[in-house]
Amino acid sequence: MIKNLSPGAIGIRGISLPESIELASQTGFGGIDFNIREAAELASARGVDHVRALFQEAGVLPGLWGLPVAWNDEERWAKDLSELPRLAALGGELDCTRTATWCPSWSDELDYEENFAWHVARFRPIAEVLRRHDCRLGIEFLGPETLRTPHSYSFIHTLEEMMELAGEIATGNVGLLLDAWHLYTSGGETEDLKSITTRDIVTVHISDAPSGFLKNEQIDTVRCLPLETGVIDLPGFIAALVEIGYEGPVTTEPFNEGINARAAEDPQRAAQEVSEIMDRLWELGGLS
Repeated sequence: MIKNLSPGAIGIRGISLPESIELASQTGFGGIDFNIREAAELASARGVDHVRALFQEAGVLPGLWGLPVAWNDEERWAKDLSELPRLAALGGELDCTRTATWCPSWSDELDYEENFAWHVARFRPIAEVLRRHDCRLGIEFLGPETLRTPHSYSFIHTLEEMMELAGEIATGNVGLLLDAWHLYTSGGETEDLKSITTRDIVTVHISDAPSGFLKNEQIDTVRCLPLETGVIDLPGFIAALVEIGYEGPVTTEPFNEGINARAAEDPQRAAQEVSEIMDRLWELGGLS
């Protein structure tokens, strides 16, 4: 597995792609999430070989690029889709063929079946473009009940439902952005990973959950660093990923005020802290 850094996910803001790569290298990460549009601008100015060399010389892999299509924005999505072939081609040139997005678990306008059909129609052309460039799309389901209850209709919020959506899209390159926190809050279990294969997982997010709350009381934007509380069995989660042969990026995404504050003051210290936590998790999960 790739110990992957997403600077923004731990509160590190305003740093460039070269700075992100250097930070990951200095703090022991094997890969990073990055903005493919920023990489394209740099490639246009300095060449693809220059961008590729930034990663290679630092010993850092391009782990994942965020999907550059605002698929749920009616004014932007068609234009973004028209630009996707160029950006997906660059991803391939950088040996990074993983991209991901998330899917709301609610709607105020569409019931489940209508919403399901809408998402298939919206995601399929994106996936078709990505497939032509040998890229894969991971979609994240959102588990917590607290996200759904204020809305008129519930939508996809479990691993099983997201795999059903991927199957209906039917392009062969759509799978999961698998988040341990969302699996936990959805009522899922680590055992559920036995129902899928490593090919079904595009990328992985990890964080812990605050103690003292029931699963149905957990709030999406209030999480803890991995291993902080032990509410989520992250060592078991990692061990299950090992068992099915997953070797892709694993990224800490804690939505945590403490690490965000430390990152604002000292980004390298924050990245080093997360790196060391992940090293402990790797050991507990049987990776070292």
